[in-house]
Amino acid sequence: MSVQKQIENALTQLLNPVVLDVVNESSQHNVPPDSETHFKVVIVSEQFAGQRKVARHQQVYGAVSEQLAGPVHALALHTYTPEEWQMQDNSPQSPNCMGGSKGEDL
Repeated sequence: MSVQKQIENALTQLLNPVVLDVVNESSQHNVPPDSETHFKVVIVSEQFAGQRKVARHQQVYGAVSEQLAGPVHALALHTYTPEEWQMQDNSPQSPNCMGGSKGEDL
């Protein structure tokens, strides 16, 4: 099973999201082709109600701790309640990677 699918399954089981978008952004970084190391997660869950961002992120990190201990190097999190999500246009764009050899062109 792909790392992306493992993340999706873990978050679905724990948080029962109404919106879940797990995007593999590894190709935007200095990694081998077909890597699964950098992900952006947009998750909307009722379980985030009354929680600050830190608590929300801790829940997500706990759910995907196995992947974070292994292949996942970076995880960009965008966590919302359904009410907050309705007020969003869309999730923030990830910045361009400047690490490794990609930053040498500057």
